[in-house]
Amino acid sequence: MTLVALINPNTDGATTVMMAAIARRVLRPEDGYDVHGVTVAAGPPMLVDEEVLRASAGHVLDAADRLLAGPAGDRVAAFVVSAFGDPGVEDLRARTSVPVVGIAEAAMREAGAAGRRFGIATTTPGLAAAIDARVTRLGWSAQYTGIRLTPGDPRRLAASPAEMTERLAEAVDRCVREDGAAAVVIGGGPLGEAAEALRHRFQVPVIGPIPAAAREIHRLLT
Repeated sequence: MTLVALINPNTDGATTVMMAAIARRVLRPEDGYDVHGVTVAAGPPMLVDEEVLRASAGHVLDAADRLLAGPAGDRVAAFVVSAFGDPGVEDLRARTSVPVVGIAEAAMREAGAAGRRFGIATTTPGLAAAIDARVTRLGWSAQYTGIRLTPGDPRRLAASPAEMTERLAEAVDRCVREDGAAAVVIGGGPLGEAAEALRHRFQVPVIGPIPAAAREIHRLLT
């Protein structure tokens, strides 16, 4: 089995289980993949501002180091960093020879394919500037139509999945109608199930970042 480690940069173990399950829909056990969810040992249960996002990069590296030093370390074929700011991705690449994919970079690459203009819909206003900066750093500014945010506290919204999905649907609609996006990325690993629910509700592609990262891992490994 090809072991792919999906690192959750927040400390919510249930979120790790959910994100790994989504990745397994692409990297399927019957195709020889073993997606192993890893939860970082320190930090908050949800990344909602730039300070905790920056701090989570060190927690991601610690989690990867623990896994690589453990009994399954020599089986790790790739890493997915499953927070939308891609914390620690570049540093982890410098420390390992296996592929490392951040969910934001993978989703943007898929959304912006063939020159397509894309927007981002998400729930965390405290990360909007960091997401915009990530877009710029990855070279997508010319195709980026901007970010649309759900109203209210993202932690309260996360506790109500059905409401969160509907508020994200409204943000996707604004990306398309008001900003002219031809594709919309759902900006967050913990938003993975909402992204799946919204995939077929719009005439433009709605891209879940976890499946996008899993597809990129599949391409890199095959």
